[in-house]
Amino acid sequence: MINKRLLVKNLLAHNDENSFYDKKRKIDISNKEGKAKFLKHICALSNSNPKNNSYIVIGVDDGENDIMGVPFFDDSKLQNLINAYLDNPPIISYENIPFPNLPADKVVGLVTIRAQDKLTALRRNIWKYWGGTVFFRDGSISMPKVFKSDIVDVNSDIVAAIERHAKNSIKLTLDGVMDFVNHRHKDRESTYKVFKEQFVLCWAGVKKVVKGETYYSRVDIELINEQVKLFYSSLDEVSITYDEDCFKILEYVHLGVQEQFKYYPLEEVEIRFRESGTYTIHTNLVFEPPQVDRKTLYHIFNNNNVIFYKLKRGIALNQGEWKDLYNLSNTYLICYLNGFDSAMQKLVELKPFMKKIRGGAYGRYRETMRILRKVRYE
Repeated sequence: MINKRLLVKNLLAHNDENSFYDKKRKIDISNKEGKAKFLKHICALSNSNPKNNSYIVIGVDDGENDIMGVPFFDDSKLQNLINAYLDNPPIISYENIPFPNLPADKVVGLVTIRAQDKLTALRRNIWKYWGGTVFFRDGSISMPKVFKSDIVDVNSDIVAAIERHAKNSIKLTLDGVMDFVNHRHKDRESTYKVFKEQFVLCWAGVKKVVKGETYYSRVDIELINEQVKLFYSSLDEVSITYDEDCFKILEYVHLGVQEQFKYYPLEEVEIRFRESGTYTIHTNLVFEPPQVDRKTLYHIFNNNNVIFYKLKRGIALNQGEWKDLYNLSNTYLICYLNGFDSAMQKLVELKPFMKKIRGGAYGRYRETMRILRKVRYE
């Protein structure tokens, strides 16, 4: 079993970017340019490594190799993007790797591209890249090239050695459990569960019981053996159930308009462990968006646009508008889910302005965009 934190360290220590791994300060797949660049690197790494896994490490300064971290990213539908735009798409996984020096809401992202012998190419046009383009790694750069059938495998032994040196140990597992329970989450209820005598899963959160049902907020869930953060949320609530084979998480999101808020089930995640030392993660979107009277939504949408207009032009907000600002992204999302298509573009344009506002508004915005990603990819 590979300890992913050790794997990231070994990748960073091995060499600069090369034909089997890339590093990025961040990725942004909220726009066509960001999607296109991400797809280019996936395509190039897959084609350049037909016999071994290849990797993208996200949250690392490209020049100094410093680990800066990125927000937790749980887009389980990322494979859908790969499948939609690439011919012979590789199987990829995105994992969130916690590091001790990072804040609780920051991780290092690790994209693993599984080895395959087929040629990967862009299926259709995106941004400035033409459908049919084939990319390869030229040193540390992903470049469009004419395909050559005589690809020489030069990385398998190197990658195998890096992965071998990232194997987990009992000491690392025990240290991980103690750190999770006694240090990082000493202010919350925390516990662990061992599955199949191999996998150690830890979770922590603020517990509350409502009508006999147990819920957790400020939830953090990690698979300690691999040092992978499976779930993190500072705002939403979850329910947790498990047996000897399976661990299930049902996430709820807090949405509403005009003080009429309630919790809506968003997504169920099932982690199933096997005797063979493997596990699978299945996600099921169960979200039913709130339905709001259209006349009310017109009023809310127009009010949002007035606030956004003032933000863009630096005009002072009145007391009521400041109060509405915290839920601005939430109400734009509800408008979009009820047929106001232009609200999505407003959400995209809103990001740089929300980042400048204190008081949790940007955290609320990030949660909103996470919900939007899940709904759109589904």
